[in-house]
Amino acid sequence: MAIDSSNRIDSDDSPEFSPYHHPAAGWGAAKSVTEFMIGKEKEPILGSRAILKMNHENGGFDCPGCAWPDSIKGIHLDICENGIKHVTWEMTHKRVGPEFFARHSVSELATWSDRELEDQGRLTEPMSYDPATDHYVPISWADAFALAGTALRELDDPDQAAFYTSGRLGNEATFLYQLMARELGTNNLPDCSNMCHEASGRALQAALGTGKGTCDLEDWETTDALFILGVNAASNAPRMLTALAEADRRGAQIVHINPLVEAGATRTIIPHEFRNMATFHATSTSTLNLQPRIGGDFALLRGMAKAVLEEAETDPHALDQQFIERYTHGFDDYRAAVAATPWSLIEQQSALTEAQVRKAARVYCDADRSIISWCLGVTQHEHGVDTIREIVNLLLLRGNLGREGAGPSPVRGHSNVQGNRTCGIDNNPPAHFLDRLDEVCGITSPRADGYDVVATIEAMQAGKLRVFMAMGGNFALAAPDTAYTCEALRKCELTVQVSTKLNRSHLVHGTRALILPCLGRTEKDVQRGGLQQTSVEDSMAMVHLSKGMKKPASPHLLSEPAIVAGIARAALPGSATRWEHYVEDYDRIRDTMAQVLDGFEDFNRRVRLPLGFRIKQPARELIFLTPSGKAEFSAVRLPDTLHEPGTLALATVRSHDQWNTTIYSDDDRYRGIKNLRTLVFMNTDDMRERGLSEFDEVDITSIARDGSRRSVQRYKVVPYNIPRGCAAGYMPELNVLCAIGDFSTQSDQPIMKNLKVVIERSV
Repeated sequence: MAIDSSNRIDSDDSPEFSPYHHPAAGWGAAKSVTEFMIGKEKEPILGSRAILKMNHENGGFDCPGCAWPDSIKGIHLDICENGIKHVTWEMTHKRVGPEFFARHSVSELATWSDRELEDQGRLTEPMSYDPATDHYVPISWADAFALAGTALRELDDPDQAAFYTSGRLGNEATFLYQLMARELGTNNLPDCSNMCHEASGRALQAALGTGKGTCDLEDWETTDALFILGVNAASNAPRMLTALAEADRRGAQIVHINPLVEAGATRTIIPHEFRNMATFHATSTSTLNLQPRIGGDFALLRGMAKAVLEEAETDPHALDQQFIERYTHGFDDYRAAVAATPWSLIEQQSALTEAQVRKAARVYCDADRSIISWCLGVTQHEHGVDTIREIVNLLLLRGNLGREGAGPSPVRGHSNVQGNRTCGIDNNPPAHFLDRLDEVCGITSPRADGYDVVATIEAMQAGKLRVFMAMGGNFALAAPDTAYTCEALRKCELTVQVSTKLNRSHLVHGTRALILPCLGRTEKDVQRGGLQQTSVEDSMAMVHLSKGMKKPASPHLLSEPAIVAGIARAALPGSATRWEHYVEDYDRIRDTMAQVLDGFEDFNRRVRLPLGFRIKQPARELIFLTPSGKAEFSAVRLPDTLHEPGTLALATVRSHDQWNTTIYSDDDRYRGIKNLRTLVFMNTDDMRERGLSEFDEVDITSIARDGSRRSVQRYKVVPYNIPRGCAAGYMPELNVLCAIGDFSTQSDQPIMKNLKVVIERSV
């Protein structure tokens, strides 16, 4: 039965039409600024006040949301709607203590929605699963550490344990966490980057000798052209909209490339511009929007490069020949590969016309300096690495590297996911890092590669992995092939979840299970050495301190470094590592990190500078740590990524009112959706071909590489401006459709942005 219009925001109020729509701070849902400030949105405003207080009165606070850099201009309202929601979510007055778990069995809680679970509030003390009663029961911290330590000590092989990391973990806890794993003897350190930006790291490492982007905010403020691929800035990195609006005002060109024209790719109102907020005066955030089909970014980029090379035949300034000759390797092979790619193939694979591609190339050629930025819309594909290599190829053609206002700029989605990798969370660590770690810390690290996310799940299924520990996140829902992943987790002997709130991963557990509640980033972390601060690294390699100033939600909470140290001491009773000494004062951890990590020299002093410090990127200085000593062109053929007729390419996306697997509400204001998540966005022609109308119920079936099928039933169809042959729906609900074996052979990332599906009317 079709649902009524209550599931759809009227078009006059839709973000696509609202002249005062505000992706950065959410004013579009209110009828006036006053209503937003004092009416229906009281909790977010409390969150904004808390952010401002912690940022400007108490020495700095890093939002636990996205990884967009802090303003370098000292903006006093450098906040966004999602940041306010995330902080408010953490500072809730609701509590989940022993009495809650006494009332509700795990079996009962498993029937609750994910939103209901997290909405119960903050976890207050450690809990242990009792299989006899199917309830979590209180356990002391000492006993919890002993339980985890015993399980780790009794393993036949340290590789029977895996240590997962979410991007919210601070650098100091990260360093201790990987140190514990390696002293135990394993590199099984899967992390959220394995599912998100692994392709970016591998591509940039191969092309430039560094796994990170080279741009900073000053580059964004001086560039002539910005190309934004596969990013929904309004929801994923809302403060990016400030940079886009300012770029538009100074005349820079802004090209958004995405199958969906998202709200933030049109216009915005910036929170700290009070006059514009009061008058609902919006600023443009784009000069061109292009909609390639899902998986068509590589073809578009190849077409732009083809247009540039064709122009170079008559215009000697189209290419930076001096840069190419001096700093690059492999140009002739790349030029031949581009010449061998016909325009007809580019049009077929991108679903764009030659004229549209040339229009983007014209913007690129007319700009003296260009930045190309991307997110998961580029990485979560089979050919994600090749696509990012093509981004670098395009930049190299015109020397858009090693100078202000130019370069590659990946958008990391979670607060400290980049810092996690920098500080040692890597299942395939470089030898020089392990050598330095061993020398400084007096351990012997394993040299064999460890498990990434997909390999961890497969190892659990095969009975090769007995202990699984997660620092933050919601592994059961974030990972692909939900049913398979949950079954794998249940095969573990012990699962340990370090968390702030209840989520699905606490209910999908091993024979034994621990919930270990930790301090949130907003809360005071007081150790023997006094009030502590933790450091994080943003998307542009800036490292700075964050200090919470709120009273902890419970006196029983421990910090993440203290939890890691407690487990490490129990698992490694004879360890010479001074775990307790480190926890007393995090400066001691940073002193050790300064000796191990390149770029962290004089860490404690530099991190206390205003805005912290930026880790040096050799490629920014035109130093390329590649075998040739130069930036490498990639000359691969344009692949065929089209699915067969009758199937669609489905991308999983986030709604505006969620953060990763955390669902704040069932609305998606910027896409005009109200009170609905079990939906699929479709092109109207594809709907008509299947005899479907708005809000009809359909079954969505994915077809995996191995031929297996997975389905969800009775999803609502929503017509949307998306290319023919494409569809989109929300994660984590649709992660169930991504088979465990459907991961990129280039990056090992699950291909959650390009699932082959069949959509049929429900019966």
